[in-house]
Amino acid sequence: MISNVNRVALIGTGFVGTAFAYAMVNQGITGEIILIDVNKDKAEGEAMDIAHGIPFAPSRTKVRAGDYSDCRSCDVVVITAGANQKPGETRLELLERNAQIMKGIVKQIMANYFNGILVIATNPVDILTHVAWKVSGLPKNRVIGSGTTLDTARLRHELSSYFDVDPRNVHAYIMGEHGDTEFAAWSHAFIGVRKVDDIIEQSHGRYRKEDLEQIFVKVRDAAYHIIERKGATYYGIGMALTRIIKAILNDEHSILSVSSFLGGEYGQNNIFIGVPAVVGRAGVTDVIELQLNEEEQQKLNHSVEVLKESTKPILEIL
Repeated sequence: MISNVNRVALIGTGFVGTAFAYAMVNQGITGEIILIDVNKDKAEGEAMDIAHGIPFAPSRTKVRAGDYSDCRSCDVVVITAGANQKPGETRLELLERNAQIMKGIVKQIMANYFNGILVIATNPVDILTHVAWKVSGLPKNRVIGSGTTLDTARLRHELSSYFDVDPRNVHAYIMGEHGDTEFAAWSHAFIGVRKVDDIIEQSHGRYRKEDLEQIFVKVRDAAYHIIERKGATYYGIGMALTRIIKAILNDEHSILSVSSFLGGEYGQNNIFIGVPAVVGRAGVTDVIELQLNEEEQQKLNHSVEVLKESTKPILEIL
């Protein structure tokens, strides 16, 4: 790992990858970003296009296309590459295909003596983060999935609209699988320093607890609505990934709801899943174990069971 210049490699220059690279340059997060793709012309074209905007960026960033040999000098490698579902293909078949793709990518990264942090965004992100960890041989704290970081941002956005406050003052988390079994940890939702439950209770009917469930459903199903309208989601996840990388490179020790390895936390073991965690230069330095209420703990347990059921056969065929 090179410490004098922050270097980030991106594997996959599709919609998500290029949205991430664009956000990284616009926020001036790193000294160099290297774009790697099986389609080398695509990687070169994207690098050229983004680089032409650097005179308007907050700081100078070197943007170029590269190959897996460049991973050796990188602090972080972000993987967004993956296959799209084919007509008639089952979710399990797609998962198996993406697991094999992830295996191949990670093997090439590690063959070039990478010793930094892997950040995974390819879906299903929790399972593929587990795959990347097993294949890489890296310590569990240095393999991170984007998890429910974007879902949490969506929740903060919706709550900020509902309560008419700055989303940066909304502190609430979506936990569990990045998918249909995720849930909102309402018992730990705050606006500033006030609990959301207390605000509702003291609002004299202005706010209603029933509205929270509608807000959650809107958050959980956001990707479906976006895909229905424009075909894919990429700006939000691109900015979420940028936030994770910023926390890593600046050693922020920020709390983000990333896909982290549980080794006894929340009563669960040997699973990557979205939970609040401390993220810094060493990766995930601590999993924040919230005191969930009984209903929330049951939802987390259910999410873990669903993930383990899908993960087990994938790990067996690797």
